[in-house]
Amino acid sequence: MNIFKQLIVSLYSPKDISKFRFQGIGKTILFVFFITLISMLPSFLYLSSAIIKGIDTSITTLNEDFPNFEIKDGKLFMDAEKPIEKSKNGFLFIMDDSGNVTSEDFGKRTNNGFAILHHEFAFVGGGTLQTYPYSMLEGIEISKSDLSSFLHDIDNMLVIFLPILGVVTYIFSAGMKFIEISILAVIGLLVNNSLKRNISYRHVWRLTSYSVTLPTVFFTIMALFNTSVVGGIFIHWFVTIVMLYLAIKEIPKPKKNPA
Repeated sequence: MNIFKQLIVSLYSPKDISKFRFQGIGKTILFVFFITLISMLPSFLYLSSAIIKGIDTSITTLNEDFPNFEIKDGKLFMDAEKPIEKSKNGFLFIMDDSGNVTSEDFGKRTNNGFAILHHEFAFVGGGTLQTYPYSMLEGIEISKSDLSSFLHDIDNMLVIFLPILGVVTYIFSAGMKFIEISILAVIGLLVNNSLKRNISYRHVWRLTSYSVTLPTVFFTIMALFNTSVVGGIFIHWFVTIVMLYLAIKEIPKPKKNPA
């Protein structure tokens, strides 16, 4: 059975999953890498789109809507009497040299945006706040034209940066998936003992690798529609354990030796 058929039957057939306990470990590992790739694609595509859109919008907003400014001695100085605030394409942009707007305030106000504040840059992508204090630029002065040029350089490097980000994300996701399967396989051993089946940890690990298919595909579809699920991790593990239980239950009990 090829990997695509295994993916399909693993969505609904514990009986077929139970048969996969005999296949080679290499094919099982390949399947884990395969479903990991499927599961990370929606989030990576959304992240890549947000980065590309954010950089383009930042360049446009900086050049058209922000006044001239200068960052020196760890502080922002701008040619405006009050903070500048713009919202474009779902991104919030703020420039404030007064110190009234903090990075924490900015992070609470938007899921995507960029701020040039009194003592630091602040960036929010996908709801995650990152800050970069000007103290990191000790001895360096930055003007509006310098920042615009820097953003253009980043935009040109995305063709290299995004694939590298994708590979790193994939490797990390695969590592987490293997850890998840290994932990769930331990729970599977307890299920195996309760059902009095005679299979070892390596068999349970194989079964677990296919039992995670249904919740993995479900949450991939939810991510594709950018829909969050409350208690997602608990639902994921519960469905996996149920599928694993049903798969182990399909395994015949060992025959008792006649007295």
